[in-house]
Amino acid sequence: MAKTQKELAFLRDLYVQEEWTQRFTELVDKYVDLSDSENLLYINAGTGTHALIIDEKHGEKIDVFASCENEDLLAIARDKGLAVKAGVDFSAMRFEDDAFDAVVSDATFVRPEEVEDAIADAARVARTGGDVAVFIPSAGSYGEVFSVLWEVLFNENLGEDGAIIEKLVANLPTTGKLEEIAERSGMVNIHTETVLEAFDFENGAAFVASPLVADFLLPIWLAEIDEDEKELVAEKLAQLIDVEDADLSFRFSVKATLLTGEKE
Repeated sequence: MAKTQKELAFLRDLYVQEEWTQRFTELVDKYVDLSDSENLLYINAGTGTHALIIDEKHGEKIDVFASCENEDLLAIARDKGLAVKAGVDFSAMRFEDDAFDAVVSDATFVRPEEVEDAIADAARVARTGGDVAVFIPSAGSYGEVFSVLWEVLFNENLGEDGAIIEKLVANLPTTGKLEEIAERSGMVNIHTETVLEAFDFENGAAFVASPLVADFLLPIWLAEIDEDEKELVAEKLAQLIDVEDADLSFRFSVKATLLTGEKE
């Protein structure tokens, strides 16, 4: 059964932030220099954890603003901010062009066909010379999952006999593609940093039942098939993983990528 937006917001805060998002935000903490910034916008801030971390580190000199994807995420982020008396201004508004010295955008759950728009929007709100950072899974991610998922769709005669997976693989942006998009979006001094992250699960059932997979990744991967078919695919996916891996745990890898640049 599909979860409500409110339920998904709590799952994102309780599980996804630590298990998934933190792997990407560590790249921001390592490679993004905010020393010259007076204000910062965090796009797709989720439940606000990383925006609050930035505020804790830099809040004395940087005004931090954060936009959350929906009202339920926003409510959690605001409550967390109030609890620690942070200065982050959380909202769900669309910000004006050329307004921020630094922009950080979480594109980890952006559909591949919407990546260019996400990068362009991050560049849009940065001022001339402002720093832009977008983090996202890049090409080569999910290979272990996609190979099994392709087989399930083919066996069940779903998703145009696996064509959905072929399209997902093809649409995951390479680092070169990300840099090209950034250039088209008006950025210069463009760089990418990538680390390989591994996600481990006890077995196939644990994999498909995890909030990260069941509620956030599978809905993106299987967006083109019906809800009842998604349940069938999840069941068959767990079974096939266990058949192929026997008593071994299941692991998939993600190329966590940070795209940075300055607005020209």
